[in-house]
Amino acid sequence: MRTADLPQIRSLRLFESMSESNFEALMQAAYLQTFPAQLDLISEGDPADFLYVVVEGCVELYARSNGRESTMGMIRPIGTFILAAVLRDAVYLMSARTFQKSKILLIPSENVRDTFEKDEAFARAIVLELAGCYRGVVKEHKDMKLRTSVERLANRLLRYHRDQGGNGTVELPYDKRTISSMLGMTPENLSRAFNTLKPYGVEVDGSTIRFSDIEALERLAKPNPLIDERSM
Repeated sequence: MRTADLPQIRSLRLFESMSESNFEALMQAAYLQTFPAQLDLISEGDPADFLYVVVEGCVELYARSNGRESTMGMIRPIGTFILAAVLRDAVYLMSARTFQKSKILLIPSENVRDTFEKDEAFARAIVLELAGCYRGVVKEHKDMKLRTSVERLANRLLRYHRDQGGNGTVELPYDKRTISSMLGMTPENLSRAFNTLKPYGVEVDGSTIRFSDIEALERLAKPNPLIDERSM
């Protein structure tokens, strides 16, 4: 790894409280690499050889079974995958591919486990990271179980609206096939859900979404911070 990259990596929440000697030892075994878009990184069922940290870009986690494929999540900076498999020395439960050109830090799993045992600050950071991931999964499960497909789409659009400044227009961050998979829908169901939202002031123009009545959309969506607030 280039010396110039180390300050950026050191500032990541996972590493910022580690002792200098343990950080240096961990980085000696790691490498930072840039991957092109749509490149397969890991496959479910394979042993967890590395911990991956997304430094730039975006990675799609997905799974397949019985001829079906579903997007399980999108990892953006600064995010890790697949941490639980690395700590348990287990196989990957999901596959991963780059959604766009991405810079990713790869750390051998054995080195992660060794450092976890001897560096308390690193161990605490990992526990917090796993706790955040667990709570995120619970929220996604509640979203799927407690809302209709139209309500899921409405709340996701409201999230994108907040993230992009709340100016009445949203650029979808992913293609509609990916968004439908993330929401547990088919592309056809997503299209019908968008049509259902038209009376609530939602106008679709390709990847651009315009809102003419946010209050009406919020009344339909009924956002719940225990599902939609990512910082809780």
